Amino acid sequence: MQNKRIKFIDLFAGLGGIRLGFENIFKSLGYEPECVMTSEIKPYAVKTLQHNFDHNFLAGDIFEIHNKFIPDFDFLLGGFPCQPFSASGKRQGFADTRGTLFFEIERILRAKKPYGFILENVEGLIKHDLENKNDKIGRTLSTILHILENDLDYQVSWKVFDSLEFGLPQSRKRIFIVGTKNHKIDLSGNEPHYGVLKNILEKGLKPLKSDFIDKLLSHFNIEDLYGKSIKDKRGGNNNIHSWDIGIKGEVSDKQIILLNQLFKERRKKQWAKEIGIDWMDGMPLTLKQISTFAKTPEKELKYMLDDLTDKGYLKVEHPKKLIKEVTPNGIKSYRVHDETLPMGYNIVTGKLSFEVNKILDPNDIAPTLVATDVSRLAVPDGKGLRRLTIREGLRLFGYPEWYKIPTKEYDAFDLLGNTVAIPVVEFVVSKIAEAMERKHIYLTTKAVPVCAS
Repeated sequence: MQNKRIKFIDLFAGLGGIRLGFENIFKSLGYEPECVMTSEIKPYAVKTLQHNFDHNFLAGDIFEIHNKFIPDFDFLLGGFPCQPFSASGKRQGFADTRGTLFFEIERILRAKKPYGFILENVEGLIKHDLENKNDKIGRTLSTILHILENDLDYQVSWKVFDSLEFGLPQSRKRIFIVGTKNHKIDLSGNEPHYGVLKNILEKGLKPLKSDFIDKLLSHFNIEDLYGKSIKDKRGGNNNIHSWDIGIKGEVSDKQIILLNQLFKERRKKQWAKEIGIDWMDGMPLTLKQISTFAKTPEKELKYMLDDLTDKGYLKVEHPKKLIKEVTPNGIKSYRVHDETLPMGYNIVTGKLSFEVNKILDPNDIAPTLVATDVSRLAVPDGKGLRRLTIREGLRLFGYPEWYKIPTKEYDAFDLLGNTVAIPVVEFVVSKIAEAMERKHIYLTTKAVPVCAS
């Protein structure tokens, strides 16, 4: 190994997590990694990158960076935007302009011909745009692999990794696609090891204070809240409903029983048939329909239902009918209230209805961090509850203690919700480095292997 310099570019950099894992491994092997270009468009991401890394060339929108301005490099790193393929997005894939960002990766690989690349995306990319339901991968991933292997002549491997198996107390599944010019990388071999949330939590921080928190803690001991969700659209033993803690006003035990009955009944298909609509998950039921399962005199039942409506636990609405329209992009389906049908009582729901919708269990793991939800997670601290801190968020992804996000909390969690797990990146990079060492490959900045055996 006569030359251990290795140059790379970091596209859609975010917090620079792929870069960090890449540098960690190659530095540990005696290489001198150098980032010759970084591309990122979010101002608060750019601010964070500037705070934590040195930069030779910090660029903006990748669409505006012409090939001639990109320095020669050995590896392309790119966690290209995942929303077009994510279950939490609209899953439009290449129909979404963000999906076309892969073709910017193709453009750069074709022009610069680097030795290799590391790409990362959500697990949903694998089966996005399935042609047949039994296919192992969808047309989107097939297109990506075909371009990388057949058009650009790389030896390509891919695998889904779960951060949970790398000692991080968060289950986060992501696909990594890697390729080099002369060797197919074996991505197997990780030995799973696990951690729990309490290993990364800070202690003694200021608790949340609000009427909501006071009501929650007045009904439950702190330990009894571990792992509980607070939402009105789901049931189960790990879910607390707003009426269980009187968020919108105290209710009687009899009203709680009624709400729990209605919660379950409104999802049964028999009511869709009786109402005359296509079944949906949560339909309004009339007083007459409710009286068939609520063993309460009708006058008392109506009083309880109206009281719950006045307090905001229920709403009175028409059932919704399913509308299908043929559009240039296919069949579009949506629902509208059918005012020809009798109005009924329905549970008031909403994904982000409450200031806290989940309390994490210190003895378990955190859910996959999503930017839109993370501000509504709470962690126990002493006898109170508080928000997850930015430092704890960084630890959930394996970032080092020196790493800082010098932005507003909301922006910080937006970046964390789209970043990578550092130990996973390090494992992937170690497999690439292992193959290079074994094949006696060193790089020349032109990204052509000059010594291989």
